[in-house]
Amino acid sequence: MRTPLLNVPVHEMKQAAHPEIWQLWAKPENLQPIGAFKLRGAFNKIASLPEVDRKRGVISYSSGNHAQGVAYAARALGLKAVIVMPNNAPTIKREGTAALGAEIVTVGPGSEERQLKAEELAAAHGYAMVPPYNDEFIIAGQGTMGLEILEDLPDVETVLVPVGGGGMISGVAAALKLGALHKLKVIGVEPEFAADARDSFRTGHLVRWTAEQITRTLADGLRTQSLGDITFAHIQRFVDDIVTVTEDEIREAVRRLSVNPKLAAEPSGAVAVAAFLFHRNELPQTTRNVAVISGGNIDPALRAEICG
Repeated sequence: MRTPLLNVPVHEMKQAAHPEIWQLWAKPENLQPIGAFKLRGAFNKIASLPEVDRKRGVISYSSGNHAQGVAYAARALGLKAVIVMPNNAPTIKREGTAALGAEIVTVGPGSEERQLKAEELAAAHGYAMVPPYNDEFIIAGQGTMGLEILEDLPDVETVLVPVGGGGMISGVAAALKLGALHKLKVIGVEPEFAADARDSFRTGHLVRWTAEQITRTLADGLRTQSLGDITFAHIQRFVDDIVTVTEDEIREAVRRLSVNPKLAAEPSGAVAVAAFLFHRNELPQTTRNVAVISGGNIDPALRAEICG
């Protein structure tokens, strides 16, 4: 589903200096039918599969939002879906995936563990794999966000994008850089407790974090231990920088965005806005900025804790 650009009144969010100069629009992917951007890539990937593969069913591995995207797309196309999820996945995401008709297999918290289990089941049962990010069709599906941003704000100067496995920023950055008629910047944003993509970007080679390291962040959708080789190549070519935000900054961004139901974000979805609010000195000093709100599937108890 196409989502709009919504102006974010940064002066009302107590943005520091010069709110009249620094304008921010949000790309609210929390308004998608599953509450997150992942539907774009999942549907594109499943629709691209040969009919013979689709009939055997599809399988994926996810902490929640991609799980719901695959389940939604599979149900729409009348296919069986099996999703491998970590045992620490938020209840709201696990229940949402089950409600869409998917069969759920639970493993430990590591992103590598759930990938290995999904590959094992795919080999055993002939399911077609729908990866969460390291796939050209997934990347292309997520890239439709970038095309929509250019249509709605042709003179955009900087776009801030959350980074987990890198599928979203790969597609968005490629679409923006190849589609814009002017120079613009694409900046990735990660939690400082799961900054493997930042480390990879700055060292020039893939860096892998442990499951123990990444599970410290509240942003469950960004608990990916490493970028994929395909997404890393896209990031190296099209992304200008990757910055990190603290857990307190993520919480504060969630709290401020919650004032507007159309902008309500889960922690993973709020990181780009957190970077704009608290790390302006690390970002391009541009006027027309867009932050992707990648999802809004937050547990009600956590929302209550953060928002008071």
